Amino acid sequence: MKAGICWAPAAGVPCTPSYPVHKDPPWGLSALFGLQHLLVQSSLLFVCHALLLQYVHVDRPTRYQLLATSLFTSGISTSLQTTLGSRLPLVQAPSFELLIPAMILSRQVLLAPPNGGNDTAGPPACSEHPCWQQLIQEVSGAVLIAGLLQLLCAVSGVCGMVVQRSGPMVLASTLSIIGLSSYREAALASSTHWGAALLLVLLVALLSQNLRCCFFPLWTWNRHQGCLLQTFFPAFRMLSVLLPVSCLWIGYSILHWSYAAMDRTGPGNASSIIDAQLPMGLNLTTSRLLSAVNSTQSVPWLRVPYPGELGWPLLSTRSVAAGVVLAISSSMNSLGCYVLCARVLRAPSLPRQACNRGVCMEAVGNILSGTLGSISGAFSSIPNACTVGLTQVGSRHSVIVGAMMCIFLGVSPKAVEVLSTIPMAVHGGVLCVTYGLAVGVGISFFQYANIDSGRNIFIVGFTMFMALLVPRWLTAAPDYLSTGSGSLDLLLLSLLMSPVFLGAVFSFFLDNTISGTLEERGLLPELSLWKPDSGNNSIQARRKETQRVYGLSHTLRRSCGLSRLNATFPCRTFCLPDIEVDAREAEKVTSTEEGAILLEKPTSVEIEPVIRLHQGDTERDIQSEC
Repeated sequence: MKAGICWAPAAGVPCTPSYPVHKDPPWGLSALFGLQHLLVQSSLLFVCHALLLQYVHVDRPTRYQLLATSLFTSGISTSLQTTLGSRLPLVQAPSFELLIPAMILSRQVLLAPPNGGNDTAGPPACSEHPCWQQLIQEVSGAVLIAGLLQLLCAVSGVCGMVVQRSGPMVLASTLSIIGLSSYREAALASSTHWGAALLLVLLVALLSQNLRCCFFPLWTWNRHQGCLLQTFFPAFRMLSVLLPVSCLWIGYSILHWSYAAMDRTGPGNASSIIDAQLPMGLNLTTSRLLSAVNSTQSVPWLRVPYPGELGWPLLSTRSVAAGVVLAISSSMNSLGCYVLCARVLRAPSLPRQACNRGVCMEAVGNILSGTLGSISGAFSSIPNACTVGLTQVGSRHSVIVGAMMCIFLGVSPKAVEVLSTIPMAVHGGVLCVTYGLAVGVGISFFQYANIDSGRNIFIVGFTMFMALLVPRWLTAAPDYLSTGSGSLDLLLLSLLMSPVFLGAVFSFFLDNTISGTLEERGLLPELSLWKPDSGNNSIQARRKETQRVYGLSHTLRRSCGLSRLNATFPCRTFCLPDIEVDAREAEKVTSTEEGAILLEKPTSVEIEPVIRLHQGDTERDIQSEC
C-alpha cells in the first residue's frame, strides 16, 4: 500500500471536525495542539502586560514574576473551564477588556497627588509603597472584585438568561464588534515589524485555507503488529498556527544571535538593527521590553506563586469601580466566546446551564488570580477559540495538555523569559488573523435574519457605528467626563470606552424593543450547525449530543449526587436535565431550549474529516473518501 500524501477535493460535503470535543487525539498530537494553544495564549499575555506596565518602572525579575503568575492562573482556570465549566475547548487568558479600566486606573494612580486628590476614599497615591506596587495591588483588587461579581451572576443564572434572549442580530453585532475593537492592540504589536506580521498572516492563510485538503499519513505502533499506517490527517490545517509562529521565532532567533555575535567581534553597534523602537516604549521583542529596567538582575528558575507575594489586593473605591466594569465587559466577551466556539465546532445549541458554569469557573479563576497578585485575570480567549476554527481541532484533551504546560511554565519565570523572545510582530500577526476570524463569524449570523428589513438595517448600523464612535471620541477627550469623583469617573469612562459593552447593550436593547416578526428577527430557523444522523429521532439525538458536549461527566454527577438534585437551586442553574426522562418530557424540554437558545444553521464552511484506514483499503479508495 502506498503511503503518500492524499489530496481531498476542495469542494466536499461539510462534515464534523477532525477532532471533536469528546475525541482524544494521540498524545503526540495532543502535545503539539497544546503547544499551539500556548503560543496563541502568549500573544494575549505579553501584549496585555506590555501595555499595562509601559509607564511604570518595574524591575526585571518582577516583570517575569507577574507574567509567570498570570500563566500559572490561566492554566488552572483553563483546566476548570474544560472539566467543570462550559466543557468547550476554551483556553483562559488575559483579555483586552481589562486594559480600559486598568489604564484609566493606572493614570489616576500615577497622576494623583500624595494626599489622594479628590477621591478621599482611596488610599494615598505612592505614599508608602512604590507606584508600581500600589498599581499592581489595585489592579489585582479589581480582578478579585470582578471574579466575585461574575460568581454572583453565574449562580443567579443571569448569564444563561441573557444568552437565551440574544437573537442573531445581537450575536452578529456583538461578535463583529469584539473582533473590530481589538484592531488597536493588533496594529500596535504588528507595527514593530509589519513585514514579519504580514508574513505570518500569509503563512497562516496558506496553511489553513489553500493547503487544508492536504492529508499526511500517520503511523501508530502496536506491540504485536509493529508500526501500522492507521490515519491520514490534514497536518497543515491542524498546525496552521504552530508552524508559522515556530518558523518565524526560530528565524528571528538565528538573526538575533548572528547580529549579537557581529556586535561582539566587529566594530560598530550591529545590534541596533534589531533595536527598533515602537512608540509608547514597545520594542521589537517582548524580552527587550521586559528587560528594559535593571537588566542586570537575574530571573529565578523556580518560583511557586503564593498569596501576598507582591502585596495583598487593594480594595479601594477605584479598584471596586474597575472591577465592576471588568466583570460586565468580560462576561459579555466570554458569552460571545462560548457562542463563537460552539459555532466553529458545529456543536449543538449552547444551553444556558453551560453558560452559567462557564462564567462560574471564570469567576473562580479570577478570584485565584487576584489573590495571587495577577494583573491580567483569566477570561475566555477569543484568539484561541478562533484557532479552533482555523485548525478544526476541538478536543478537550489537547486544551488540558496546554493547560498543564501553562502551569509548569508558570512556576518558572526563567522559562517565561525564554517564551518572551518571540517577536512582538509575531504576536501582532496572530491577533490579526484570529480577531479577523471573529469578525467573520459574527457577520455569518446575519444570514438568519432578514437583513433587507429597515428595522435590522437600523439596528446593525446604529449599533456598530456608535460602539466604535463613542470610545474613539472619549479616548481623544477623556477629561470631558468629569464628575468630581475619581471612582465615578473611572466607572463611567470605562463603560463608555468599552466597544463590547456598548455594542452588546445597544443591540440587545434595540432588538428586544423594536417590533418585528419572528422571521424578520431570525428566530424561526434552527441555528445549530449540528444535525442528527438520518433515521434517528432528532429530539433524542440532539439531547444526547448536547449532554455529551456540554454535560458534566457521569462519574462526577454520580459521585456528587447531582442527578438527584437537578431540580434544586443552584444545581438547576448549572446541571443539564437527565437523559433518562420520558419522551414527552424530553420533547417539551428540548423544544423549549431550541426555541430560546439562538445559534446557527449549516453554511458552506468546508471541514475535512480525519480519514481512518482499514485493512484492504487502497489509495484510490482513500482519495474517493476525501
